[in-house]
Amino acid sequence: MLHVTFGFALVLLLITSARAQELARVTAIPGVVAAGAVVELVKEGFQFTEGPVATSDESVYFTDIPANRIYRLSATGAIEVFREKTAAANGLALDPAGNLVAVEGDGKRVIRMDRSGNVTPVAATAAGGRPFLRPNDLIVDRRGGIYVSDPGPRENTAKAFVYYVRPDGQVILVSDEIARPNGLTLTLDGKVLLVDDTRGDTIFAFDVQPDGSAVNKRPFGRLRGMPTGQPSVADGMALDSEGRVYVTTVTGIQVLAANGDYLGTIPVPRQPSNLAFGGAERRTLYITAREGVYRLRMLSQGADRPGK
Repeated sequence: MLHVTFGFALVLLLITSARAQELARVTAIPGVVAAGAVVELVKEGFQFTEGPVATSDESVYFTDIPANRIYRLSATGAIEVFREKTAAANGLALDPAGNLVAVEGDGKRVIRMDRSGNVTPVAATAAGGRPFLRPNDLIVDRRGGIYVSDPGPRENTAKAFVYYVRPDGQVILVSDEIARPNGLTLTLDGKVLLVDDTRGDTIFAFDVQPDGSAVNKRPFGRLRGMPTGQPSVADGMALDSEGRVYVTTVTGIQVLAANGDYLGTIPVPRQPSNLAFGGAERRTLYITAREGVYRLRMLSQGADRPGK
């Protein structure tokens, strides 16, 4: 019995060591991440983590969708439950006042939370009064308007939507021409909306109009290296201070330049779902990936703005 236990422990040690060595061989992306940078595990044991967003006190909030919880990771590394019974809250962002904004997958609405976790509904129906399918992610603009992706449940093969929730609560349709819109973000000047497609390898760009609508859908960039016949599983997106775009995919975190050119891929131990810059000087990339939360020290710096 001792022999079996020792053998198992040895195998586990070898697997752990191999993983650590693999992560230590992260390929450098100039100005983004150094060669040998290590993706560190912050904590595991969750069900499915999503929606990270960092606050000015260097905390990071993230969701665990099946557990119906929002967690707060403090600057000291402590993790506590911020809110329970979240109706499958998924993406999180910050509004200009510093409040958390979330989309509820099961609740099918957009909500705002104050620092005590008190909830105020923002939008309970989509454009034209139709119900949301299953909202997934969001980004807040400087005026407090909110762009929301609404791909519906995973098995949905009908139309999916991107909406804009105006500061007055009115919801307008942005697009119903992306197969499965998921992650979204705004360029640094707020003039272009970027949306990825979980089923495809194209990130789309739209020109933002004064009323929050977005027009002129076009390709912005293309994801690389997908296994043959598999979707990209493009999910969460983030921007750095140079306008580079970070996208979680089935291959890891793909990084694109501000003009859409592919720069490289950062491997993650588990398939990542979302990401956000945080920590001191916004130089740590926090990554939600299935049952775990990870972090990576960056050369790049997160954008200085609310949201992601």
